[in-house]
Parts: sequence; structure tokens; C-alpha cells
Amino acid sequence: MKQILQSLQSGDIVIEQVPAPKSHQGELLIQTKYSLLSSGTERMLLEFGKAGIIGKIRQQPDKVKQVLNKIKTDGLQPTLTAVKSKLEQPIPLGYCNVGKILETEAIPGFAVGDRVVSNGPHAEIVRVPKNLCVKIPQSVSDEHASFAILAAIGLQGIRLLKPTLGECIIVQGLGLIGLLTVQLLVAQGCRVLGVDYDSNRLELAKMFGAEVVDLSKNDDFLTRANHFSRGRGVDGVLITASTKSSAPVHQAAVACRKRGRIVLVGVTGLELSRDDFYKKELSFQVSCSYGPGRHDPAYEQEGHDYPYAYVRWTEQRNIEAVLDIMASGKLQIDPLISHIIDFDHAFDAYKMINDPTRLGLLLRYPDSVDTAHSIVMEGRNLAPSTLPENDFISIGFAGAGNYASKVLIPAFRKHSIRFTSIVSDKGISATIQAKKHHFQNAGTDFNVLASNPDINTIVITTRHHQHAQQVITALSKGKHVFVEKPLAMNQIELKQITQCYQTLGNKPLLMVGYNRRFAPLTQKIIDQLALRPAPISMIMTINAGAIDAGHWTQNPSIGGGRLLGEACHFVDLMRYFANSPITSAKLNLLQQPGDCQDTFTITLQFQDGSIGSIHYFANGHKRIPKERLEIFHNGTILQLDNFRRLTVIQSNGTKKKFRSSQNKGQDQMVSAFLTGIKTGTAPIAYDELIEVSQVMLDLQGQCS
Repeated sequence: MKQILQSLQSGDIVIEQVPAPKSHQGELLIQTKYSLLSSGTERMLLEFGKAGIIGKIRQQPDKVKQVLNKIKTDGLQPTLTAVKSKLEQPIPLGYCNVGKILETEAIPGFAVGDRVVSNGPHAEIVRVPKNLCVKIPQSVSDEHASFAILAAIGLQGIRLLKPTLGECIIVQGLGLIGLLTVQLLVAQGCRVLGVDYDSNRLELAKMFGAEVVDLSKNDDFLTRANHFSRGRGVDGVLITASTKSSAPVHQAAVACRKRGRIVLVGVTGLELSRDDFYKKELSFQVSCSYGPGRHDPAYEQEGHDYPYAYVRWTEQRNIEAVLDIMASGKLQIDPLISHIIDFDHAFDAYKMINDPTRLGLLLRYPDSVDTAHSIVMEGRNLAPSTLPENDFISIGFAGAGNYASKVLIPAFRKHSIRFTSIVSDKGISATIQAKKHHFQNAGTDFNVLASNPDINTIVITTRHHQHAQQVITALSKGKHVFVEKPLAMNQIELKQITQCYQTLGNKPLLMVGYNRRFAPLTQKIIDQLALRPAPISMIMTINAGAIDAGHWTQNPSIGGGRLLGEACHFVDLMRYFANSPITSAKLNLLQQPGDCQDTFTITLQFQDGSIGSIHYFANGHKRIPKERLEIFHNGTILQLDNFRRLTVIQSNGTKKKFRSSQNKGQDQMVSAFLTGIKTGTAPIAYDELIEVSQVMLDLQGQCS
């Protein structure tokens, strides 16, 4: 199938051939009929992409601070690599989609063949969670329904403004959202004053029932607003304009009556004057897209609806309300459609996006599309036999997220192995990485990857809840497996993995991505501990920093939390230094309201008498380096700072210092894994992998 993507680095638009997404439970697979360009949002993204590095810095000063802090803690090169990788990731454009359902996993209210509106991107096939889809009434055409998402944005602004019958309301900015908002307000019985610089849009606003102010003709906005409100000041202002200036907010405040209301739907500067708001006791609110539920993973991704009695108007119900108004004939859409352009000529639409005389630019999609879950990358379909048989390692990658694309794929790329296939959830990232790193195929179906006879090694970097089943599938197919941590999310999964592995005759290699034990400075520590006569004491402090509670890693059923998903690194590292089984593991959590349980201390005891403490803190500051390890043994102290500096203070008082650029051992880990495949020797013993996983699950059980 085809999809429109934009490069953040250059701003260029491409129509990319990508594999079709697979259907998931709770989501609809939709074949697109029309999608609408959101000129405001998409123009802003285009301008950001085409801006040079200085322009990007000016537009996102907060991100610059994050970059500078990362340079201080991690060093220049790792930071530049991370920034470059971020800018190289293209983004999908579009969020106003109409199509028919191809597949649905028994979702009530939806059936195959239904016409639906969704916030899916500009793509021939989209997969959208059920709470972001609404069935289209029979009397509403596909073309008209394409405007429902934008109208819902305006409707949510109206709901926050709470206008009543007869109130006078100003709409500043008469783009698509502004003109739809004008009509919704008029339908609600409000008197409306539309404000813009474009005479054509002002004429449309008049046709829809509004009075207007033409700023291009030097109309005095405040005088007109005063006359419009009969000298009382307007009841409310909806700002649907897009500008860097703070003038719209100031003008809105001056135009309002005492205790008037202002709602920002668009994007403006926000240098507010206290005096403007203080004297009139004005209220100001920013509207969040198309309503309650937006950016809430529980609502949008997991499909948990808000109770109807308590949240009457969710984003889905707002879209539904717009479609009902369209069905009643109270929204005029035809005057808003400037052009209908075939999808294959989408570049023509983007050439028009900066023309203020163009309003609704609709993309029309073909009736027949490619639904394949895998695509062959042009010029890379080479037979595996082209490599010497003894050296042949053919890799399949599952997952193409940030860590895979920035770290693991480049690390594997340094070796003489074949990159056969890569799959990702929606296919975009898999296609990009396939192009960049010369994979033969890109896809969206893990089972196809695991069944490919040309692949003998699978690297799993998907989300945590998928790891165990994918490991079992790959092992049962006889594949060597490298899986990012954690190996399993619960005791049942770990038991299933061990049972699967034990039943295998010719056992393939199983490896978990515990990279820190392979870091060069870690190996220096191992050299120092080689002749230790007694047990060791270890203290590790991780200044992890806070992650939003809505992030997928914090979700117990998807990410498992940071204890299971990240702290395992450090338990494994201490297990490596002690070189002795863990006999006891205890957890102490910092308890505070709304806590994600990601600030904690782990205490470990080892069979040889060694002890270790891991302090994992999410309540620190990012300017402080992330990881610090101290090891005490026989009068000697070893201090490892963020895998950049190692200080060895010996019993006689002398110091040794080792420095390097930050290196957490990923390259060395990959090299050890590939060597292990060739030699049949596991870089980390299977029993140790299971032991550390069991310890982490035991610790997880102590959280409840």
C-alpha cells in the first residue's frame, strides 16, 4: 500500500510504498476513500521540516535545553547520534480519514463494509483504535464526512466556551476550522462575528450567517466588535487562527465583556497581559483537539470509554455529533471543498497548501489497493547462497523503534551477515530501516518473519508484552534468538519459555540484551576483580529521570513498568560481577500519591556472600549523570561514572583512571552474540538468563 510521509530533516513529502498493517484486537482496519489535508497543522509541519537547524532551534527551545543537558551527561557523540536519528525518522501526515472497514475483531457497533470517519493518516489502509472511529450516517457523503474531524475540533472549543442562545461570539481566523465553527455557533442560535484577512473566507462566513471584519481593509476590529456587541462587549471569543503573534489574545480580551470567556483552538503566541484579564475577570482556556480522551492512552489505545453519565462528550461522541449535524443539513460543506485530487497526485495538493484561496483539499483514493503485509525492497532480493555457507547468518528483525534503529541495527550492520527481513507494527519504520540498512523485505507480520526458511536468527525489539510469545515462536522454528529485555512479563510466560527450550533437540542460542556487562569499562572492572580473595559489596545509583505515567513502558500490561523493563539491566550486571547465584532479592518502594512505582531500592545477596544495592530513582534531575557504580573489595574501591570514567582506588592509596566516550557495550554485545552462533557458545549462560528473569519477576511480585 502507499502512504504519505514527511521528513523532519528536510521537510520533503514522499508517497512511500509500505506493507499494510495487520488488524489488532480493539482496532479497525480501514481502506481509505478520502482524506482531508489539514492546512494549518500540515503547513506548520512542512515549515518546521524545511527550516534549517537554526530555524528548528528557534521553534523548539525546550528541546535545545534537553540536548544540552544530554551533552553534559552522556557526551557529544551519543547526543549527536540521537538527534540525527530522531530527525531521520519520517512522520505520517494527516488525521482526517474516511473509508470502509476491511477487518474488525468483533467490535460492537462496527461491521466489515461500514463507512467510518477516523483520525487515520493519509494512507491507502489505516488501522485505528475503536474509540477514534465513528460510523457515517447514510445521508452523509464520504466527501462531507472527511470534514468531521476538523469540525469536532471546533465543536470542542465551543463546548469549552459554553455559549447560550443569543450570545454574541467572535471567531478569530476563518480557515476550515474557523468556518466550520461559525456554522456550528449559528446553528446553536448565537450571533457570530468572523474576523480574517481573506475576503473570500469572509464572504463564506457571511453566507453561513456571520457578520465579518475584514482586517485586510483596515477595518477597526475593536470598533466593530463594540458595535456588534451593542456596546456591552462580546460574551466570548474562539481563536481559531494560526500565528506566532500574541495580538489575537490581546484583541480578544479587549473585545470581551466583563467575565467574558476566551478559548484558544488554534496556535498563537501566549504573552498574556495580566491587566487585560484582571480588570474584567476574564477566563482563558486552551482546547485540546477534538475532546476528552485525546492523548489518553487508556481511552485511545486501550479502548476504555469514559462513563456516559460523567463525560457526556468524549472525542468520539463529538465526532458523532458533527456527523449528526451534517445529516440534518445544518453544515454546508460543498463551499469549503476547493479541490478533489487523486491520491497519486498528492504532491499537487501540497503545492496548493500555502495558497490562502484554497480551503478544503481532498485526496481521493483508488478502489483497489495492495493489502500485502510484506514488500520486497527493490534491488535487494538476493539469494542467501551468495554468502559462504559456514559464515552465513541471516537476520530477521522484529521491531524498528528508536533503540533498534539508533543502536541495534547499526551494531549488527557492522558484521558480514545478511539482513533478510524486518517487521514493525504499522510498517512505516520497518520500511525506512529496510531502505537505510539494505534489508531484502519489510513487513508487519511477525509470524511470516519467524516462518521464513531463509532466516536463521531473529532479533526481537518489540514492546515488552510481545517478547515471550515471539521468543517461543522463534525458538520453536529453530531460530537463534536475541531479545531485548525483559525476557518475560510474568511467571506463566517464563515457564512457557523454559518448557519450550527444554523440548528442543538441537538447541538454538537464546540471548537477552544485557549490554552493560559487555562494555569496555565493565571488562576493566572484571580484570580488577579477577583475583579477588573475598566477596564484594556493590552500590549502583541510577538517576533515571521521570517518565510520564501514560508512556507505554509504565503500562503494567504492555511495558511492565521500569522495575521489570529497566532495572533488570543492573541486576544482571551485579550478577556478572559477583559471578555467583542470587540467593535473596528484596524491594523497597518510595510511596507517594500517583507514583508509577519507578523509584525504588533493590537489595541483593549472592551465594558467595557478596551483596549489592541498586538505587533506581525517577525523582532526580536530568543534568546529573544517569548511572554510577561503586564496588568495594579487599581495601580497593572501583568507581564507574556513566560508562565514561572508571577510577580504581587501590589499598595502597594509588589511583588508576580509565576514560572513554560513553560506551554501554551494545557493539560488543552484538559481536559476542554472533560469535556465539558460530561457535555454539552462549555469551550469557541460559541458566543465568532464566535466573535474572526469575529474580525480576519475584521483585515485581513484591510491589503488590
